[in-house]
Amino acid sequence: MYVNLSNFKTTMTTSEIKLKITVDENQLPHKIEWEAADAKESSACKSMMLALWDEKENNTMRIDLWTKEMSVEEMKKFFHQNIMTLTDTYLRATNDDVTVKDIREYMSGLGRRMGVLAND
Repeated sequence: MYVNLSNFKTTMTTSEIKLKITVDENQLPHKIEWEAADAKESSACKSMMLALWDEKENNTMRIDLWTKEMSVEEMKKFFHQNIMTLTDTYLRATNDDVTVKDIREYMSGLGRRMGVLAND
């Protein structure tokens, strides 16, 4: 069966997410704000992790920032939740159930040791 797709038009849009970082005299983050115009949402946060894949360099570029107000306990939870949501992303992108199962099992134990998950 042949379907002629030349009659279908695709519409592309551009979305913008803005980050505003206020730093102190030592260039350490004092305030982190973000805005997503399409979602009509903006907020301040204590920490952010941004990862970008550089195709040319075949490498991940990262921007990890947190304010002085972020407690160690909050950072532990933030770190753990990031790994868990990255695992969900990895599963959607690869369908690699075996690796995801291993990561989730490891992170479950690590989360308990870190004190961000309740012990069974």
